[in-house]
Amino acid sequence: MNTYNICVLLGLCIAVLLAGCERGTAVQVHPAALSKPTGAKVIFLAGPDSHLPGTHEHRAGAELLSNALRQRQPTFETVNIYGGWPADESLLDGADALVMYCDGGDSHLIIGHLEAFDRLLAAGTGIVALHYCLEVPKDSPASASMLNAIGGYFETWWSVNPHWIADYTDLPNHPITQQIPPFRLLDEWYFNMRFVDRGVTPILRAIAPASTMERWNGPHSGNDATRRSVAKGEAQVTAWAYERPAGGRGFGYTGGHFHANWQHSSARELVLNAIEWVAIKP
Repeated sequence: MNTYNICVLLGLCIAVLLAGCERGTAVQVHPAALSKPTGAKVIFLAGPDSHLPGTHEHRAGAELLSNALRQRQPTFETVNIYGGWPADESLLDGADALVMYCDGGDSHLIIGHLEAFDRLLAAGTGIVALHYCLEVPKDSPASASMLNAIGGYFETWWSVNPHWIADYTDLPNHPITQQIPPFRLLDEWYFNMRFVDRGVTPILRAIAPASTMERWNGPHSGNDATRRSVAKGEAQVTAWAYERPAGGRGFGYTGGHFHANWQHSSARELVLNAIEWVAIKP
């Protein structure tokens, strides 16, 4: 085993459990295996697991992405926070990127911690939001912060969350899509998100089949505007990049319902590309 592999192995094995966390919250710090000025600090904030096994496995998904990121970028330090927002917010100091993977709605992890979240945005911290954590209450302080962070969010009675096979046949030329071939994948791909007017670049777009509109209208299931869009065959945005006007970057990815989908190389590598992209302060 060469020196590099030994360093990576040691980095993966180091887990520093920190005190001062909220009940049920655990923290693991993984120092960079290699030290370079170009290194970054990436925080993975995973909420409690929810739904049935194999879905919304926030901790396992965050661990998988964190490990894969360090293998790709041995100069990166990762801090994995599991179960909730850290009581010791100094853990967030100096973060180049925050990756959020948690349940949304009224239980979203940023609710009650918007002051700290907005400080990260003001500092230019990149934000990645995965799956359900894209949903925050409509027209709330949390939705304003999410729009500021990543340029879009899941708005109830406007956005929808069907399960469908998305066929991504044409990916744009963007750092996030480098080395990612076209792919098809079954997931709970949200679409018809609420976006800001400027700065959003669609990364994944696919035509949603009519089956996505089989449910009755509801806060997550459908509405007349979305039905018209699907009937017209309009391509639906399911992942996007955002350049914040005040500095910093954001990325929204509506997939991630099924834990097994992180084994799909295109989906996983696209999200890893996005984490690296938002960690760079333009």
